[in-house]
Amino acid sequence: MAGSNGRQKTVRDMILSLGLIGIAAALIYVFIPHDDSAPDIKRVDYRVELLTARRAAAYPVAAPEGLPRTWKATSVRFDGAKFDAWHLGFHAPDGQYVQIEQSTQKPSEFIDQATQGGRATKATQSIDGRTWTRYTGGRYDALVLPGKGATTVVAGTGSLRQLTEMAQALKMS
Repeated sequence: MAGSNGRQKTVRDMILSLGLIGIAAALIYVFIPHDDSAPDIKRVDYRVELLTARRAAAYPVAAPEGLPRTWKATSVRFDGAKFDAWHLGFHAPDGQYVQIEQSTQKPSEFIDQATQGGRATKATQSIDGRTWTRYTGGRYDALVLPGKGATTVVAGTGSLRQLTEMAQALKMS
């Protein structure tokens, strides 16, 4: 039985070591600051890019006017080398994402990319005298407006009400 005393010490030492490690981990967790709140999303100023896009694009570039300040612009880009592609992304008041996409790219390809796989429904919506088609089923729901030479897509994780609010705010020039 002389050998069992050594095993008991080894098991006891292992349990004590695990206990000390657990206490150290708990202390580190308690005393190291951590922030579980959502990160503050930075607002971008898109005026310069909008002016550039409106001068360079072969179509009237869309941007919202009169949206409440609670809508925060978060991303903007214009790529004149590739289908005169215009993008303007917003963080909606409830944390959802809504984007405006425009391009001269072939509509079927462009809409698939902008909605990330959405498909047309039979539902249409008249907004400021223009007929928008509702798309669902992709990563984003969307309202799509075919145009002369360019397609406009308002898409995102936002509700239909938010997509409509954005589409209503769009001014194209």
